[in-house]
Amino acid sequence: RCPRLGSMGRCLVLWRRASPGVYIAMKLVPLDEKVVVKPIQSNDRTAGGIVLPDNAQQKPQQGRVLSIGDGQRLANGQRAQPQVSEGDRILFQRYAGTTVVVGGEELLILSERDILAVLS
Repeated sequence: RCPRLGSMGRCLVLWRRASPGVYIAMKLVPLDEKVVVKPIQSNDRTAGGIVLPDNAQQKPQQGRVLSIGDGQRLANGQRAQPQVSEGDRILFQRYAGTTVVVGGEELLILSERDILAVLS
């Protein structure tokens, strides 16, 4: 059984399968104002019950924040406080960020400025 994603402070611990029954821990540490997000998949059915194929579905715009960086460096050398925190459900730009697949989990690394809102 594969261990799930886990968070330790500002780094994200990912598990990669090395061989059957053997998993290797990898740390994913976002830099500066970068944020690691797990996209929340939208519904694959229409209101009328029609199942949409993968190529007809829109790219998700919502996700859950898994890990955040230290914040953007300001001109005076200080770091700006991140406006989101781990566990927040966010709305982001449709084609923002970079998609990475680690351990079978699809994650999105995006800049904090690509986040449009925090959903509650």
